[in-house]
Amino acid sequence: MKSTRWIFIVLAFILGIGMGLGYGWIIDPIEFFDLTPDTLRADYKTDYVLMTAEAYRLEQDPGSAARRLAIFGAQSPSAISTAALEYARSNGFPDSDIAVLQELVTAMQAWSGIPQ
Repeated sequence: MKSTRWIFIVLAFILGIGMGLGYGWIIDPIEFFDLTPDTLRADYKTDYVLMTAEAYRLEQDPGSAARRLAIFGAQSPSAISTAALEYARSNGFPDSDIAVLQELVTAMQAWSGIPQ
């Protein structure tokens, strides 16, 4: 009697795994999309710009920071960093993050884009 119960449990387990894999692979497979970073929500864009600002604070290379911000499309690096600063101020980011973003905004406004 007990062996029959275990056989039923094992068969049900195998059937469940098989049905789950069949559903996931054949009936409703995952669809991947290659989206560009400019489609991110404003909070994620601001986080990315903040990470760029923190990297700029360490490297002090405005050209590198501008290249990192260029993934957001046709806007200038100054406009991208200014938008992130405004979002950070209006959504209660810590003062330390706002100071780092302000430093990046100042650097991007002064950066001419001409290699030195």
